[in-house]
Amino acid sequence: MDYDKLKLENQLCFPLYAASRLVIREYQPYLDKLGITYPQYLVLMVLWETDGITVNDISQKLILNTNTITPLLKRMESNQIIERIRSKEDERKVIIRLTEKGRNLRIEAAEIPEKLVEGIKNDNMNINELLALKDKLYVIINYLQEKGI
Repeated sequence: MDYDKLKLENQLCFPLYAASRLVIREYQPYLDKLGITYPQYLVLMVLWETDGITVNDISQKLILNTNTITPLLKRMESNQIIERIRSKEDERKVIIRLTEKGRNLRIEAAEIPEKLVEGIKNDNMNINELLALKDKLYVIINYLQEKGI
């Protein structure tokens, strides 16, 4: 039996997991200044693109279950970043809208992606390689989503 395939260094999942955690850690000082967490930042990015969408829409875009999103949204509402409104057409649906505070966070957050890229790129990886990596990661994400994982 070949157990080399079970070595951590031979796994695809570990570098993805480790890179994700380390990138999020790089974001944290910027997000701390805004008083938000990384998952809240993701929700805000979705809402800055399309304000006034349902919890289900946010869940789908972020590839998260609604039971993960709902407590997050409640905390954001208590921090007056968003408001949750029951749909008048379908009371089962909850519409999420940015408050003025949530809209203003966009101005402060606008520099975060550039700062993060500047912190990651170096002699070993340039901006084009980072963009290519992002595209390759989306290939994996799309494949796994289509597979239903």
